[in-house]
Amino acid sequence: MVVNKVKTSRIKNSKEEFVIGKIVCVGRNYAEHVKELGNELPDKPVLFLKPASAAIYTGESIIHPDYGNELHHEVELVLLIGKTVKKASLEKAEEAIAGYGGGLDMTLRDVQNELKKKGEPWTLAKCFDTSAVLSDFILKENYSLTLEEEISLTVNGQVKQKEKLNKMISTPAELVSYISSVMTLEKGDLIFTGTPSGVGRVQRGDKLVGNIENVGELNCSII
Repeated sequence: MVVNKVKTSRIKNSKEEFVIGKIVCVGRNYAEHVKELGNELPDKPVLFLKPASAAIYTGESIIHPDYGNELHHEVELVLLIGKTVKKASLEKAEEAIAGYGGGLDMTLRDVQNELKKKGEPWTLAKCFDTSAVLSDFILKENYSLTLEEEISLTVNGQVKQKEKLNKMISTPAELVSYISSVMTLEKGDLIFTGTPSGVGRVQRGDKLVGNIENVGELNCSII
């Protein structure tokens, strides 16, 4: 019998523990990424969820699902929620952010496109095991995010994604405020804040390195 271990976010220079609750993901939060996929700019953040069971840590491997052929990389800033908030103002939303990390929202693009054509949820394309890769997190008390930081991803040493965080359509505080207006956010929840342009297909054997300047780095391979 397989016993699932409780997954926690790994924190730099801290023994504080944050058990991963829900993982809320934001789609279409960089204009150039919206354009490259042929989508329309949203009036408000596009949300979907991943289960905590989808999370793996830097240094671990992404398992390519056998029911899709086009596995895409999406590097993102991830917010660590430090307190319970509901219908938070921008000020309260900012206070609820405990730290920052990097993440990969792995997506089966061919599966997603078929689901979108049918008007069905993206679950099968987004929620498979190992689809949420996490770097270590840095607590906000140890680093103040400016949004001037660069976010990037390389595949086999070649730069595929590179952008400034200030190109996000909705800021971290705005995202927390909006998300908390439709669902309660709790300590340990994670928010993937969207990916910049440059997403593309990866295959078994590829090595991925994601980095957010001054925040964190992650590396993983596709198997």
